[in-house]
Amino acid sequence: MQKRSRLLIGLTVFLTIILAGCFQGEQSLDNEEMDPPQDAEAGDGMDENAAEEANTEENENTENQEDQENQDQGNAASDPVDRQLYLLDSNGMVASQTLQLPQPESNEVAKQALEYLVKDGPVSSLLPNGFQAVLPAGTQILELNLKDSGTMIVDVSDEFKNYQAENELKILQAMTFTVTQFDSVDNLKLRINGKPQNTMPVDGTPIGEGYSRVNGINLVQSGADLLESKPVTLYYPSAQGDNQYFVPVTQHINVEESGLYGSMVQTLMEGPDADTNLQHVFNNSAELTTDPSLNEGVLEVVFNQSVLQESDNAVISNEVMETLVRTLTQDEEVEAVEVKVEDVETLFNENGEPYTEPVTTQSFFSTEKL
Repeated sequence: MQKRSRLLIGLTVFLTIILAGCFQGEQSLDNEEMDPPQDAEAGDGMDENAAEEANTEENENTENQEDQENQDQGNAASDPVDRQLYLLDSNGMVASQTLQLPQPESNEVAKQALEYLVKDGPVSSLLPNGFQAVLPAGTQILELNLKDSGTMIVDVSDEFKNYQAENELKILQAMTFTVTQFDSVDNLKLRINGKPQNTMPVDGTPIGEGYSRVNGINLVQSGADLLESKPVTLYYPSAQGDNQYFVPVTQHINVEESGLYGSMVQTLMEGPDADTNLQHVFNNSAELTTDPSLNEGVLEVVFNQSVLQESDNAVISNEVMETLVRTLTQDEEVEAVEVKVEDVETLFNENGEPYTEPVTTQSFFSTEKL
């Protein structure tokens, strides 16, 4: 009996030990599932750092992009602009030169252009060889006022009066043609220290209600009857060294049976006066085959093949084309010129490029609004 009791006690202890071990093992497994490993915690920390670095890099890229955009805008604002300035060439003729000027304030464009006509002024370092400014040294452009009528009132300082009488027309023409390059300006009126001027101050050239391109430039005597003729402005090429440019010349021409446009072309083909430095660019045997015709702003001009520079390749001289277009578009009804040659389907310029559209003045230079 005693022996059986001992056996039961031993069996009970043995089972207790086994159950306790199983319980501890199960608890150990639960603990392993609940507690994250140290490596996992370190991994979370690395993800946060990477995200922070990515955000920092993105912010830096955005700031760099904004800085670049601001810099580009600043460079665009400081880029020079092309401007036509009417200056005196080595032969004393008024001619335009396209110069690069600093970017002005939007409402200072015409004022800046006039300031660059002053001798010993900011234009000095930009002048092409043989050219000079026209306004007396020290002249200040005090104020400009553009009226709805298209009249630009220019107020200048007293230094403006310090010029020789023989230069008076050249000064007035240069100022007028410079400001009327802007398509909102039609004519010019003058003030000196706020006082209106009906005439120029030295030789009394009339200004009247305003001086415009209609008054002409580089006036020449042609011998034509002033009552029976019509004043027109013709453009002829000229050169100063490597500098090729065009000079506008106003003269009276007789209007023949071919009409005004035909008479203008005929005068161009005859060439400028021999005592000038202006170039004759038409071949002597060049002729109009029909009278020029205007249709919806496009003037058609047809020549014989003698007008070509290279008849085999249908090449017309660039100078011939520009002479025609600059001259004929002086008439406000002519917006573009279509040059044709008999028995030639397509004309080409000296670079081998075809003329597929009528040619406008903007092909050579542009106008700008104020």
